[in-house]
Amino acid sequence: MQVAQVVLESCHQLAHDLASLSALDPNLVLVFGSVDLLQGVGEPLASLFPSAIRLGCSTAGEISARGVTDGTCVVTALRFESTPLVASSTRLQGMDDSFAAGQRLGGQLPLAGLRAVLIVGQGVAINGSALIAGMTDVLGSAVLITGGLAGDAAAFKETWVLDASGAHTDTLACVGLYGDNLIFSHGSFGGWSPFGPARKVTRCENNVLFELDGSPALEVYRRYLGDHAKDLPASGLLFPFAMVGKDHTELGLIRTILGMDEAAGSLTLAGDIDPEGYLRLMHASTDALVGGAESAAQAAKAMLDAPGEGLALLVSCVGRKLVMGGRVDEEVEAVGDVFGQGAVLAGFYSNGEISPFAENAVCKLHNQTMTITYLTEH
Repeated sequence: MQVAQVVLESCHQLAHDLASLSALDPNLVLVFGSVDLLQGVGEPLASLFPSAIRLGCSTAGEISARGVTDGTCVVTALRFESTPLVASSTRLQGMDDSFAAGQRLGGQLPLAGLRAVLIVGQGVAINGSALIAGMTDVLGSAVLITGGLAGDAAAFKETWVLDASGAHTDTLACVGLYGDNLIFSHGSFGGWSPFGPARKVTRCENNVLFELDGSPALEVYRRYLGDHAKDLPASGLLFPFAMVGKDHTELGLIRTILGMDEAAGSLTLAGDIDPEGYLRLMHASTDALVGGAESAAQAAKAMLDAPGEGLALLVSCVGRKLVMGGRVDEEVEAVGDVFGQGAVLAGFYSNGEISPFAENAVCKLHNQTMTITYLTEH
């Protein structure tokens, strides 16, 4: 497998800036960029690489070999020598369509020889947990699904996904990777710490949380946030929930607050909530988050016999970026140090991360987590 990458700073001379990737003759082009640049890059990419699968999304920050940038577009071209690829996309009709959309997306991928799926989806009006459940319903739990939900610089208003037809606000798209020559691994870790007791979920519906311990969820959440409550819903990115099982076991899943309803006293989370479980508030320091990113990289590397030249796809949460501020590059540098010079880094800061939590585990939607997928070939 061969990998090449360019970082675009503007929409001027796009064809010229992208031309350096042509020598690779890529069969997959991954594109992660700001809202404005992502909308402008679709047509030049289609002209330069008409036979390549083009897949990407808008971001809350772009990750490349240069580190973390904002307002750019990272285009990574891949040439698989012996791994067949199949593209799939569908339009999302609304949050209630998430499960069915996942089924449609998975249904377009032939099952024979399918090893892994990279997915990007719009990141606002979607239930990411239901999307993954729909795909798994069709593909089975043995197929690795990784990727993430698009961002829009933490505005949570409108995100974009790029597929063969261009950039759209309501699209879900993926690529299936096939055959025994594909080598892949994954890692996922947060680095957040709990504070306060675990609170029983006493009323919820899918990803909407109405009550904790019999009290309105918004009231409980505001009480814990104190002065930070005045900045809701934005400050919710700094204080996510950890999901805890009904037997008080840690599930390794974190949920971001996407919105709130004053009248209902409810919180909308980025993924489904266990109606029988508990939720515990979390917070983090930059050092802890950087350590979490390093742990995710070590987990992905441990699954490889000997990592060679390949792609390390990093999908990290916008909430982590807000916590780390000017030190956000440190978590990307930590991943790069683990994989070494043979890995080209690409990825984005997202509104939701998609990955199994551990080896041989079922794929889940994560929030506030660094997820890593490593791809190469025999």
